Amino acid sequence: MRTYNHIGIVTTDNKDGASFNEALGVWLTDFSKSPNKIEFLKFVEGSCLPELVQKVSHIAYEVPSLEAELKNAKLLFGPFVCDEHLTIAFIEEEGISLELMEFK
Repeated sequence: MRTYNHIGIVTTDNKDGASFNEALGVWLTDFSKSPNKIEFLKFVEGSCLPELVQKVSHIAYEVPSLEAELKNAKLLFGPFVCDEHLTIAFIEEEGISLELMEFK
């Protein structure tokens, strides 16, 4: 079962408090500090994330099992281990990207 986590909004603006994720080539804000659970993403040239993720905002869901969610899904990116607690993947549904987040 998917549980809503946040929405990722692509921007070209520099946002206060954004941190750079070198592995993914993106500046991003902390959605947990946003009252509306918004993560702003500003991509740099050469980002490894697919064009759909870089150009269109995404919805992020927590899932109990990435493996189960990725069966028969249109995988765009991942799985990508962010840290010992979080693994993510991006899939395409309804013409947009969805971020799936598995917490341990």
